[in-house]
Amino acid sequence: MNSNTIAYGIIRAVAIIVGVLGLLWFLYKIQSVLVYIAFAAVISLMGRPLVSVLKRKLKFNNTLAVVCTLILTIFLFFSIFTLFVPIVIEQGQLIGEINVNKLGDDLDQLNQEVSDYFNVEKLSLLELVRKTDLVQFFDLKAVPNTINSFLSGFGAVLIGLFSVLFISFFLLKDSQLLENSLLVFAKNGDETKFIQAFSKIKDLLSRYFVGLLLQIFILFVLYAILLLIFEVNNAIAVALIAAIFNLIPYIGPLFGGIFVLLLATTSHLGFDFSTVILPKLSYILIGYLIIQFIDNFLNQPLIFGTSVKSHPLEIFLAILIFGLLFGIGGLIVAVPFYTAIKVIAKEFLSKYKIVKTLTKDL
Repeated sequence: MNSNTIAYGIIRAVAIIVGVLGLLWFLYKIQSVLVYIAFAAVISLMGRPLVSVLKRKLKFNNTLAVVCTLILTIFLFFSIFTLFVPIVIEQGQLIGEINVNKLGDDLDQLNQEVSDYFNVEKLSLLELVRKTDLVQFFDLKAVPNTINSFLSGFGAVLIGLFSVLFISFFLLKDSQLLENSLLVFAKNGDETKFIQAFSKIKDLLSRYFVGLLLQIFILFVLYAILLLIFEVNNAIAVALIAAIFNLIPYIGPLFGGIFVLLLATTSHLGFDFSTVILPKLSYILIGYLIIQFIDNFLNQPLIFGTSVKSHPLEIFLAILIFGLLFGIGGLIVAVPFYTAIKVIAKEFLSKYKIVKTLTKDL
């Protein structure tokens, strides 16, 4: 091996490293665009079945079916948004009408009743706040900056929403667009395997996201019935938020339960703790656990088992690993990414025994 070969090898290695770092830097700079494409891909996957139905059953042409699907998507998001607007306005009015002295008396009374019921030392919430550093966050000088940040963020959301819908239109209109764009990364001779893998991934993830949407809807209906029965304020919005929490596997229902119990407590503030608040919280907790039981043993096996064709233990381990690596975001994307990895492995690494075992149902 002469010096020219060594020098060429070193230069080639440095060029590869520089190229990889440049690509990572470029992806970092356009991360918002990548997020838009990811959201658009999810919308297109969820909208594919509806587009197919409109074309097959109602004889819509492709463009009209895509437009109707996007209009329905916009209507859905707008309905969710308008569901929260009156609640925010109502809460703002209530905050303006709060009798601070009465609120303090109610909280103090509740604190005393809880302490007496559980036979524990009375906890001073005011003293607890003073012992923490929370007070430093209540800086009135920061209010204008907060408002400006909100307004600029709202503008960014509008731009993002338009971008997502625009990209979604073309992904739905031309189902091969994303596939052809990614095909440039396939090696010569592997194009057929690449297309088969991509088509399988689209099919599985489309069923998964539609199933996930159905799961959230079922949970929303059950939560709403539970909270309306026990007269929790803003029951519909609280039920929707609690249902959306379930998008985060395992820890999402825990946060949702805490949120529901907290809102249920504030809805009955001023009532007697032992005779009103505690029984209602107990009933709500029992109802919430029953709904979670239904979701865990009926909804989730149907979605994970049927749509992505993976064993529950596989799903649990994938969620655990992605959660440890990437946090809450990893928990949310674990199932789609694991499904994509399985399909790609089946197409390109099927000679390995472990791959054959894990992908035998695909």
